[in-house]
Amino acid sequence: MSDAEINLKPETLEMLQAFSQLLNKSPSLIVEEALMRYFAEEEQRLAEEEERALTTFSYDEFWDGLDIG
Repeated sequence: MSDAEINLKPETLEMLQAFSQLLNKSPSLIVEEALMRYFAEEEQRLAEEEERALTTFSYDEFWDGLDIG
């Protein structure tokens, strides 16, 4: 995969530089770590949504075929 151009707001770049100095990490490493965390959270969220879709019944689906009485 080739390098992609990413445009960030100036205030985001300022914060990135400040945290880079504070944490003694390169800006690239900070972005990489943040993206890995983001991807993990999104993967978890998508898995939960998929699971919910498989186990959630609509009102009609729940009561359809249920013999009460």
